[in-house]
This record gives sequence, C-alpha cells and structure tokens, in this order.
Amino acid sequence: MPEKVQFNDTKVAFAHKSNGQLKKARLLFRSFNFPGLLSAGPFLAKVAVMLGFKSVIKNTIFEQFCGGEDIETCKQTIQQLSQSGIGTILDYSVEGEETESVFDHTGAEIIRTILAAKNNPDIPFSVFKTTGIIRFELLEKRSAGAKFSEEEQEEWNRGRNRFEQICLAAAENNVRIFVDAEESWIQPAIDALTEEMMEKHNTHHAIVYNTIQLYRHDRLEYLKHQITGTMHFLGFKLVRGAYMEKEKSRAMQMGYPNPIQPDKQSADRDYNEALKHCVHHIDRVSICAGTHNEESSALLTELMAEKGIEPGDKRIYFSQLLGMSDHISFNLSHLGYNVAKYVPYGPVKAVIPYLTRRARENSSVAGQMGRELSLIENELKRRATAS
Repeated sequence: MPEKVQFNDTKVAFAHKSNGQLKKARLLFRSFNFPGLLSAGPFLAKVAVMLGFKSVIKNTIFEQFCGGEDIETCKQTIQQLSQSGIGTILDYSVEGEETESVFDHTGAEIIRTILAAKNNPDIPFSVFKTTGIIRFELLEKRSAGAKFSEEEQEEWNRGRNRFEQICLAAAENNVRIFVDAEESWIQPAIDALTEEMMEKHNTHHAIVYNTIQLYRHDRLEYLKHQITGTMHFLGFKLVRGAYMEKEKSRAMQMGYPNPIQPDKQSADRDYNEALKHCVHHIDRVSICAGTHNEESSALLTELMAEKGIEPGDKRIYFSQLLGMSDHISFNLSHLGYNVAKYVPYGPVKAVIPYLTRRARENSSVAGQMGRELSLIENELKRRATAS
C-alpha cells in the first residue's frame, strides 16, 4: 500500500530552496497583499523595463514564476526540478499580440518546446493556448456558428494549419501535448479542433490532451460524453479555471446564464467527480490533475490506491505552477507520484501580462496567499530551530 501523502512536510517541500530564496519569496508573497500595488503593477513593471531596471523585475516576480527568457535559459530550472523527480512543462507565455507574424512565431516556438521534450523524461509534456496561434475574434465567431467572410476563412485556414502542425509534431515525436482551456465563448471552437486532433493522433495512447475547466457547471457532462461517445484514447488536463470574473461579467452584460458554478463547493464536487470518472476509465483515459488543492490531490492518490494503480503510472500526472504549491508538488514526487511543474518562459517585458495575472490570482484565491506565506514561515522557523 503506497504511503499516505502529507502536504505539511515543509522540509521536503522546500529542500530545493536556500534561506535567501525563501526570504525573497516571503517578501514577494507579502507584497501581493497590497491591492494598490497589484493594480499599478503592470504599468510599473513596464516602466521599470523601459528605464533599464529589467533586473528588478527579473530578480523578483519573474524569478519566482518563470523559468527563463527562452528554452535555453530554462535548462537550469529543468535540471533543478529533475533532481527532485519533478518534470517540466515548458509554457511559452507571451500574450497580447494578434498578428499573423506573431502567430507564426508562436507556433514555431511551441514546436521547439516539443523538440526539446522529445526523448527527454525531464519534459513530459508540451502545452499551448489556441489564442496564441489563432485570433480571439475568429475563435469567437467560429464558436457562435457565424459565417466567415472569404478573408476570414483564409485566416482561419492558416490558424487551423498551425494547430494541426503542432499536434502533428507532438505525434511524430511522441510528446504529449496539452491544449489549454480558455474563455467559454471561444471554447467550442477550441474543443472542436482538439477533438479532431485527439481522434487522429490518440490511436495507441493519449498524445493530445484537452483541458477541462470544472468551475464551469457544464464541463463534467462534456467530459463524460467524450468518454462514452468516442473509441480512441483520451487525455484530459483537469483544472478548476482561471476566468471567473470575466465570465460572470460578460454573462451579466449580455444577458445569458452564467456558465460558472454557483459556489466553490460545486466546483470542488465536479472536479473530484471528474477525477473519479477518469480513474474509473483509466484503461482509455490519461489525466493530468492541474490543481493547487490538497484535498483533490489526496483524493487522486486514494483513487489510484483503490484501483491498484502504481504511483508512477504514466497515465496519471499531478501538476502545479512554478513558484506555487511546492508543498503539494515535492511531497507527491517524494512518494513516487508523477509530478510536472508548469514553467512559463519568454522575454521579461512580454510575459508581464502573465505575471500580473499570476499575482492577481494569488491575491484572489481564498487562502492561497496565507497558505504560501505560512508554509514559507514554518520552514524558515524549522530551519532556525534545527540549526
């Protein structure tokens, strides 16, 4: 019987961090408690880079949440995580630009992450956002079933080709790839593209994974329908979600039912039900539990034990973001479970939107800030007492 996971072992959770690194992280997480600083953060960060103070950003929030500015400079992070038995998911996190040249560059960069992952056990997955290679408004129009103009159809064909080339590269190089979930009003188009690629490439095992946001009240049924309505292998990354305020606001403004769960308990219930359903169908379904929730993480270990699934079974992974929830990642890995950290990368100035969202998420998720801070404090006290 596998050892029961304990998420409060800070010695294991922070073995890879020096006292100086922990103190710097403590200061950073404390700063997220100031709403004014969070609001002004993006502007201040861009000004700092423009004025030549890039190192200030690079040595603080960038260092905490990003692996480097390119794949090459992520190698140190990849190696450090590997020493603790944790894999890396390289996540090219440049956001906010929508031109064909940028889309082409992003598509090529995602394929570079696939090639970096080829035959490399330290990089078990690649990942991409569809809005990084296809214009948001085009995905919105496609999702609504609206008719494209001739020019839009040509643009769609180019974007679709990028999507196909990424999935083909993943299949040819035997690298599993996550298609990230996005806003509900563009998700139907993303689902359709992903489902087509899953059917095409998931013939022997899961290569292409769709991402299911369980903070939406309709996604558990979607997942179940995918399992019962298909014959090929399936891959799912299970997350709660990241667009709650935007979803609620748009639904209210446009007068349609809010797609978000009525409360956190409902999201937690559906997330855990999704875990159970996938494990029940593990013969055909591979999963990555992308969660910072201790209860759901512990539940998955229990479900695996009940079904006699070994901790190292490659069909089941746990994943958290770099710089967060190390108490989950490192304690799971310590017991032999498959864990991979999302490692965002990109030029400092270009990833500021991503970093800003990360900071705001930290400040808004109930208990997240206090938990990260208290764990760091506990480890620093433990070390002081031990010495």
